[in-house]
Amino acid sequence: MTPKTVLAMCRENDVKAIDLRFMDFIGQWQHTTIPASHLTEDTFEDGLGFDGSSIRGWQVINESDMLIVPQPDTAWMDPFTQLPTMNFICNIQDPITREDYSRDPRNVARKSVAYLQSTGMADTAYFGPEAEFFIFDDVRFDQRPNEGYYHIDSIEAEWNRGRDEGPNLGHKIRFKEGYFPVPPLDQLMDIRNDMMQTLIDCGLDVECQHHEVGTAGQAEIDLRFNEMVRMADELMMYKYIIKNVARRHNKTVTFMPKPILGDNGSGMHVHLSLWKDEQPLFAGDGYAGLSEMALYAIGGILRHASTILAFTNPTTNSYKRLVPGFEAPVNLAYSQRNRSAACRIPMYSPSPKSKRVEFRCPDPSCNPYLAFSALLMAAIDGIQNKIDPGHPLDKDIYDLPPEEAAGVAKTPPSLAAAIDALEADHQFLLRGDVFTQDVIDTWVAYKRENEIDPMRLRPHPYEFCLYYDI
Repeated sequence: MTPKTVLAMCRENDVKAIDLRFMDFIGQWQHTTIPASHLTEDTFEDGLGFDGSSIRGWQVINESDMLIVPQPDTAWMDPFTQLPTMNFICNIQDPITREDYSRDPRNVARKSVAYLQSTGMADTAYFGPEAEFFIFDDVRFDQRPNEGYYHIDSIEAEWNRGRDEGPNLGHKIRFKEGYFPVPPLDQLMDIRNDMMQTLIDCGLDVECQHHEVGTAGQAEIDLRFNEMVRMADELMMYKYIIKNVARRHNKTVTFMPKPILGDNGSGMHVHLSLWKDEQPLFAGDGYAGLSEMALYAIGGILRHASTILAFTNPTTNSYKRLVPGFEAPVNLAYSQRNRSAACRIPMYSPSPKSKRVEFRCPDPSCNPYLAFSALLMAAIDGIQNKIDPGHPLDKDIYDLPPEEAAGVAKTPPSLAAAIDALEADHQFLLRGDVFTQDVIDTWVAYKRENEIDPMRLRPHPYEFCLYYDI
């Protein structure tokens, strides 16, 4: 799509406003809006100025001027605004040098794909994330010097079996029994259908929607895989659309990994495959029908998993989900069909085109541009250095004898440990100038100063249960 065709689309749809969106460093979409009459062909070349010092993790105030440059091939009509609005995903540039900004996450993703292509091993990286989320009816939370609490609620939740709902109809989902029940137990079918159709109307290719394992409205809507940068774009569209459809139904959605005690958290299993000249490279005659390249890619992912998790599981809450002995895949092993391993090879189809590796640790709180880039760079490192992934583990890892389980490496126990791992092991991310040292240092500093340390400083409500009477 060219600027000229985009402008024609604006006229055909009677567009009145242009919304320009970009990803901040941490992982939240930002936007600014201009009248449609101010969008010209030059805008796609010259960009528009904004204050980069007001964006988390970006510029200092004395170097605050930045450019936001809309990308014409990302245009889509916003389904939620009253005024007809066309949205664009944008790249960020320095206004003086016109270089792409190193801390723009979308730029990191574009560079990682360019680096893959420069190696000659592949020309396309396909990604397919499966993001889970919760649909709640009510959420309240606060943190003050003298109190801290949260309260969430859902019409479906097991804890509401005895609530006076005038009348309570009794269809509540028991903990860990939310996977696939039909209505009336599944009370969110219509909302998920609305989400699915809105995603489709906005140009996204939806494969399915369903209730997930957790009580209290856990859900999953899957998008078809796509080229890596475009998939990250689509995941941000996905989160925006899901949240706003929920709001339209007077509900609220969270992609927070572990909002409920005692039930499954929300993960985001990520499927990855490499292709060249429109041919799949991960299919072969090795284990689980994999090629040697795919096995080496798994070797790179497993070797660098602790570093990868600093981006794919980037919140302190992420590690309330990644706990040994519970539902999340904390075991750094690979296996076919086995959902207790960090790397799984799906076996649904014998087609070489479907051959891929599923990394099961990530969660949907991540910045997808940085998360996908870290995962791709680890796979490339594995292929380049022929990293042996070891033997597959085709057992229920949760039921291994203690002495055997002790030999299986585990994911980091906390965000602090993942950040420490990133500091110690990030040279593979710097290749091709994909992640610059500045990006690594800024990410480490931001996470420690704004998330890890503040959590360490605050008393936890459960500590009062444990210790108040000491």
